[in-house]
Amino acid sequence: SSSSPPSSSPSASPSPDCTSASQLDADDSGSTVCLAVGDTLRISLDGTKSRPWKPVTAEGAGLEPTNSGIVLLPGDASSAYKAVSAGQVRLSSQRPLCATGTGGVSCKGIQEWRVTVVVT
Repeated sequence: SSSSPPSSSPSASPSPDCTSASQLDADDSGSTVCLAVGDTLRISLDGTKSRPWKPVTAEGAGLEPTNSGIVLLPGDASSAYKAVSAGQVRLSSQRPLCATGTGGVSCKGIQEWRVTVVVT
């Protein structure tokens, strides 16, 4: 008798903690995404004029910026990256938690957006 349980999925994922995705938005913050070399990842963060997202920054090796081909609306952050080599990259952006209005009370809170990309 075999002691190893049968595999539940025919395709083996490099890590159980990562998902493969080609498009990310604000709801994907905190996730880890797996890409294969040659894949393209698009990021689209919908913001507003009063609560704009900062441009997405990438720290690490394995991704190269590419044209996202998306027209930006005020407050949005959009970018695209092509996986060029094995590595790990941390993508991040942020925006104010509260709208910055004149004469109103403004809060100093920041909404963070972070995703780890693993290129295999």
